[in-house]
Amino acid sequence: MSRGLRIGDVEIAGRVLMAPMTGVTDLPFRQVASRLGAAYVATEMVASAELARGRPDVVRRAAVGGGLPLTVIQLVGGDPIKMAEGARMAERAGADIIDLNYGCPAKEVVGVASGSSLMRDPARAVAIVSSVVEAVSRPVTVKMRLGWDDEDRNAAELAQAFEARGVAAVTVHGRTRQQFYKGVADWDAVAEVKRAVAVPVIVNGDIVTAEQAREALDRSGADALMLGRGVYGRPWLAAHLERALTDGTQLQEPAAEARAAIVIDHMRASLAFYGAHLGLRMFRKHLGWYIEQAPWPADATARRIAKSELCRLDDPDEVERRLRGLWLSGSDNFTARPVEISPQAAETTAA
Repeated sequence: MSRGLRIGDVEIAGRVLMAPMTGVTDLPFRQVASRLGAAYVATEMVASAELARGRPDVVRRAAVGGGLPLTVIQLVGGDPIKMAEGARMAERAGADIIDLNYGCPAKEVVGVASGSSLMRDPARAVAIVSSVVEAVSRPVTVKMRLGWDDEDRNAAELAQAFEARGVAAVTVHGRTRQQFYKGVADWDAVAEVKRAVAVPVIVNGDIVTAEQAREALDRSGADALMLGRGVYGRPWLAAHLERALTDGTQLQEPAAEARAAIVIDHMRASLAFYGAHLGLRMFRKHLGWYIEQAPWPADATARRIAKSELCRLDDPDEVERRLRGLWLSGSDNFTARPVEISPQAAETTAA
């Protein structure tokens, strides 16, 4: 049975959360996912130093409002003072929760002593937490990995130190930094973090189906789960898995007309937010994922060709026309495809 989650003084209406993802969870995506029922969708990773300097592109990525019921801003950085200032700006901008990124494995992030590199520097990691918690009144959370590598899996020890300094929840991706996204997420290892702290623990990594969601929660003992790459082209996934955990209802993947409406809504939100030219360019990655995830055309080669053609178009009206032609050309396209929500089902979509 699913239930809500409380982080500090914030009540979240569900246990299926969406991770902050650079290039993915901008405001248009968060608006669409929220309208589809997602209870929690975090911003893209925002560099605290640039946020504090008021860089327009960084501020835009951290955009708040937009009719969202919950705003979670994730900050990344390696300087306690700059992280605190970025957190103060995030709070003034309307953040309900401020999340600290201690998990990004990207070389450009690790190379500037940020992201998952902080797990190799516990003193700095704790100093940043202390500085941010003292700077703001909003709940502060941390998203991290199991550790830097298999020789130094220190997530449980860090979680204890963070909790002692006021962190309200921790999310743990079940891989080390050195694994990047290879191998399989170790949900059992997240259980060690859960045993170490009293604050909510959120399990992340390789969760796409309801069977995986249940298993991740059972094996980790976590209070909630977080979706990552599985939402590419499926912004409805959080709401579907939430329903599955709540009452076992087998929801359907959107049929052709409903799916086209979601894609067009997302594209128009992107155009409105970024402007026509940049908005379409920013949306293309999402358009590609939507086409890849759809079962129409049935032939995978035809889908790849359609993706290539549609993602080259410069006219949003033409994108809409071609997408409808691709998905709505035959009555069989209106047959919904079930989302796997039970151990007996057989969906194998990979994260």
